[in-house]
Amino acid sequence: MLETELEKMIRSIQTVQSESSTVETKSAKNGCPKVRETLSAFSNQSGGGTIVFGVDENDGFNVCGVYDASDLIKKVDSQCQEMSPVIRPLFTVAQIDGETVVSAEIQELDNNDKPCFYSGVGRLKGSYIRSGDADRLMTEYEVYSYEAFKKKIQDELRTSDRATERDLKTAAFSLYLGILKNKKPNLADLPEEEICRLQGFMDNGKPTAAGLLLFSNYPQAFFPQLCVTAVSVPGTEISSTGSVGERFIDNKRIDGTLVQILDGSLQFVRKNMKTATIIDPNTGKRVDRTEYPVIALRELILNALIHRDYSIHTDSTPVTIRMFSDRFEIENPGGLYGRMTLDRLGKVSADTRNPSIANAMEILGETENRYSGIPTILNAMEEHGLQAPKFESDRGVFKVTLYNKAAAAQDLDADEIEVFRFCMIPRSRAELEELFKGRMSIAYAMEKLIKPMIVKGRIALTIPEKPRSKFQKYYSVE
Repeated sequence: MLETELEKMIRSIQTVQSESSTVETKSAKNGCPKVRETLSAFSNQSGGGTIVFGVDENDGFNVCGVYDASDLIKKVDSQCQEMSPVIRPLFTVAQIDGETVVSAEIQELDNNDKPCFYSGVGRLKGSYIRSGDADRLMTEYEVYSYEAFKKKIQDELRTSDRATERDLKTAAFSLYLGILKNKKPNLADLPEEEICRLQGFMDNGKPTAAGLLLFSNYPQAFFPQLCVTAVSVPGTEISSTGSVGERFIDNKRIDGTLVQILDGSLQFVRKNMKTATIIDPNTGKRVDRTEYPVIALRELILNALIHRDYSIHTDSTPVTIRMFSDRFEIENPGGLYGRMTLDRLGKVSADTRNPSIANAMEILGETENRYSGIPTILNAMEEHGLQAPKFESDRGVFKVTLYNKAAAAQDLDADEIEVFRFCMIPRSRAELEELFKGRMSIAYAMEKLIKPMIVKGRIALTIPEKPRSKFQKYYSVE
């Protein structure tokens, strides 16, 4: 990092009066602070992060300088040696406001090396992730998700003690077997039991989760929550009510095999989204135009069912569909898998969490299994004249949001629009906290919404000269 870049980073922190998900400040005026948790968090998060020593958060982020740059670097490097795997930071020393400041840039580790943790307490107690401007201890499931990728654990192949071969050998299985033998002649002459083993449907004579979810007459008898829960609400929030006080326009639990869940989910969204009748300017014929492109909805539901986490950690978590007046949301347990990141979605081939399920759905003709799902969704939304989808992966959850507004209709997303409208009257931090109660913490809202909107010039402070004032309020700027 250049000295000018470090100074720019510090000035930005001073302007917004806060650290960020990628920047942590430490005073270090009287000695070297412990930073193992932050070293772990930055190493585990996408893009890494930077620790800035010599800036005092408790003094309005003023530059206070470090006690001794050379000794500080030595002791921070010593803490890096205590991490597993060992961290190799890039240090920068600069003179800012007449004081010596040191930065340590922490690179993100390869997924094969995650999670990075403090060796002194072990993987479960020493693995951290960044949450807003704070370091948060990873959950057991988050640690497991990295281990599952490294060790190539296929949770779809776990068996159910209650299930028998009879629960797998159903009419749906017989249909699949016929299609499989036609499409893959090399398997056609193999014994049925061997085909089941090779395809991941049975293990040591017991049906696997993949086999039961694909072919059982009722998979939820063995995995009750491996289904889809879908709701349609009359407003823009889950707490919205209709004209006669109704909370839900529609509310349904959709179960069955994966193919049946896919069909049932599509029926639900078709039923609950608006359809307009328009005149085709080229043919003059009347055509129906759905609120969202059906092909995009189908791909999203299919992706959620195929790529969700099927480990014991998520047995109680269904895929959820939520339909609001302004958007469609689908959420599944299991964040992005393996080496995939949000910025690479749809651009490169992805690691497959559940290859047996993905392969079977391809045989059944439900998916191409060629990593074309995300590009299909993006293209369909663009052709429909709608905003690009919003993809989120956080804390073991993957979420996609489709908006029903035109792409050029606004320069703010749905959450920012909500904040902008709410702050037409100056609002305090407490009022903003109440607005997002039950959905996100105020710290997260400030970091991900308010501060970026301040930078954009869409939100301003009533007391800009005292950003941390307890009387501070935030208002919208046209």
